[in-house]
Amino acid sequence: MADSVLYDVTDGLATITLNRPDAMNALNIDAKVALRDRLRDAAADPAVRAVLLTATGRAFCVGQDLKEHIGLLAADRESGDGATMSTVREHYNPIVTAIAGMPKPVVAGVNGVAAGAGFGFALAADHRVVADSASFNTSFAGVALTADSGVSWTLPRVVGPGRAADLLLFPRGIDAQEAYALGIASEVVPSAELADRAAAVARKLAAGPTVAYAALKESLAFGAGHTLTEALAKEEELQARAGASEDHHIAVEAFVKKEKPVYLGR
Repeated sequence: MADSVLYDVTDGLATITLNRPDAMNALNIDAKVALRDRLRDAAADPAVRAVLLTATGRAFCVGQDLKEHIGLLAADRESGDGATMSTVREHYNPIVTAIAGMPKPVVAGVNGVAAGAGFGFALAADHRVVADSASFNTSFAGVALTADSGVSWTLPRVVGPGRAADLLLFPRGIDAQEAYALGIASEVVPSAELADRAAAVARKLAAGPTVAYAALKESLAFGAGHTLTEALAKEEELQARAGASEDHHIAVEAFVKKEKPVYLGR
């Protein structure tokens, strides 16, 4: 049986690839565990300076594997313990936390439809390179569920609360061009160019100032839930950290010499 999630680290870039193309990369338990664990591996590995999350086949990820889910629901009815929905706590929450909290940039290469949790994973990334044939769909209400995978937090911040409520209450396909107009897609490229472009963006980030990128991610997340005064204090703290990094000194010296800096990621 092929691995449901592929993992490769080359030149500072960890590429994590959902690999259930025949199931449109639907998330069964094996895939969710593997994705969660590979993201944690990337976060902990000092050799990894950026992450590319992408997929094989014609879909990025259509969310929960409903074929597996229906069997688990039947078992729940017999046992009465409702264990099936513990997947939110055990899998979806840790996956989104790992993407959004990764102290390194995460690029999503969205090659096809991203629905439900797949949409949530893409929204949690820092930059989304989207194929012109791809689409997005919240999907949750369509199967009588509420939002998970961080969508209730990320989607309003990207498209605004009113539009987020509309997209959640009335699930529909959002094509690549509309996704770009809404801010869901960072950039849209021809499908044939998706893999190369997403990898190029991720490699550029992998060669960048990793400590500064981690601080930028932390400051944005902090600022979303704090006052200006608190955000200014956090910026002071994080700027001290970035300023003490070896990469900052490399950048300043390169600027003075009118050279291109070669960052070390520390």
